[in-house]
Amino acid sequence: MKKRSSKIKRETKETDVSVAVNIDGTGKTSVSTGVNFVDHLITAFGKHAMLDLAVKAKSKDNIVHHLIEDTAITIGNAMDKALGNRVGVTRFSYASVPMDESLAEASVDLVKRPFYKLTLSIKRTKIEDVSKEDLEHFFQSLLQNLNSCIHLTVKYGDNDHHKVEAAMKSLAVAFRIACSKDSKQKGIPSTKGAM
Repeated sequence: MKKRSSKIKRETKETDVSVAVNIDGTGKTSVSTGVNFVDHLITAFGKHAMLDLAVKAKSKDNIVHHLIEDTAITIGNAMDKALGNRVGVTRFSYASVPMDESLAEASVDLVKRPFYKLTLSIKRTKIEDVSKEDLEHFFQSLLQNLNSCIHLTVKYGDNDHHKVEAAMKSLAVAFRIACSKDSKQKGIPSTKGAM
């Protein structure tokens, strides 16, 4: 299997984002977006997906929504690019992750058909330094740009911080397993012969 890493830079009039990812890393992360809770979620993702992830994002227009959106898009694009044609991957996976009173589940198919179903069950209008709609949009933009089929659901919980963090960690664990090398798989894991 080829080295699964990539670097992507996305620069617009609104933001400047650079992402480097190594799918076969050790969970080493370096994240700086200026949005504390987003940094926390991205760091948790890298750690629990066991991939090396360096993210540097800067706003040019001081609009948090643009920064959060472009950061998620760039991470998703970088991970998709690093996965390449997905030869030899496990492909399917799921994970159920608790965080105190909250439980989240993620199901992942690394097929190259972007589809996502997202249920975060956030009640508050803001968690830490991020609005509810921007948190939801972060997840939507990330999932859409991973170029995979992903179902991510918070099953229950009382604390919105815990629910969102459990969602991110379940996604990370399911992604780690889905992109792991399958020693029995000799080519692209599809009856079509292509993903």
